Amino acid sequence: MHSWGYNIRGIIPADYPHMENFLYHAIYIPADEVLPPRDVIFDPEIYVYIKNFGSLPADCGTVAEIDGNIVGMAWARIIPAYGNIDENTPELAISVLSEFRGGGIGAALMAKLFDELRERGHTRTSLSVQKNNPAVRFYQRLGYRITDEKLDHAGHEDYIMIKGLV
Repeated sequence: MHSWGYNIRGIIPADYPHMENFLYHAIYIPADEVLPPRDVIFDPEIYVYIKNFGSLPADCGTVAEIDGNIVGMAWARIIPAYGNIDENTPELAISVLSEFRGGGIGAALMAKLFDELRERGHTRTSLSVQKNNPAVRFYQRLGYRITDEKLDHAGHEDYIMIKGLV
């Protein structure tokens, strides 16, 4: 277990330009697949996760910093994306730079984001994750449960997961 001195805070507009980088790092690539080009995030099915972030009422997020550098982000919004289940449930996305994983940063980002969503009156959140992504177990530890399965735009098998916030 790592023990980085990190700070978790709410996202601010000055952080929004960093979202493209974290969106790219949020894409799960199995070990036997080649990394996609960075411009894959501009595919409409992917870019919707950050496009005009801050303009929708449910948009909220958290940021992890180490020595003033952003090393992780988690955010939620109600958008027509893979993990969307209805117009009242924010879909969550999270990304922690690979060299900072395994030290509790992701769980801390999520805990603060869950608090923010509760404060805004949301009673649950959803997400989409590839079935073979080790993060499935992370989400289950945080209280998410698998509610559906579907194929994403690239033909990967995904789970739709929901977590109650009350």
